[in-house]
Amino acid sequence: MNVDLLLYKAIKNSKIDLILSLPCIMLKGLLQLIEERNEIDHISITREEEGVGIAAGAYLGGKVPAILMQNSGLGNSVNAITSLLQLYEIPVIFIMSHRGAEGEKIQAQIPMGKLTPDLLDLLKIETFIVDSERNIKHIQTAVEQSLSSGIQTCILLKRKLWGSS
Repeated sequence: MNVDLLLYKAIKNSKIDLILSLPCIMLKGLLQLIEERNEIDHISITREEEGVGIAAGAYLGGKVPAILMQNSGLGNSVNAITSLLQLYEIPVIFIMSHRGAEGEKIQAQIPMGKLTPDLLDLLKIETFIVDSERNIKHIQTAVEQSLSSGIQTCILLKRKLWGSS
């Protein structure tokens, strides 16, 4: 089974019922499945912090939201994460492609790629690394932990999950 389909099924089975997304080449196949299947509500957003606000409102309205983004947008979201999600203990799941790490060809992605794990740690966002098909099961754990404790979690999708592409 292809990785994007495995990710899609894990997300769908995890109780996430709203995806907010930004474009990313690594997430292209997954985003295409979300659109084609039309089983999970999906909103395309233009900036990551916009997604944080929409996710907070959606959670307060009874949804289980996730933001599908690349890690380079984490810096755009810091204030919204700390002054909204963390202050009010709103559980939002970040499903994040890890650009700028191993195999990255675009130099501009590398600085944030190196900083991402430390920034997530500094923000006290529990991070689940998904670097192989067998680790896709972490999605369920991340969602359960987020919902049960009112914290944000991050599912960090490594490039090698998709092979050498």
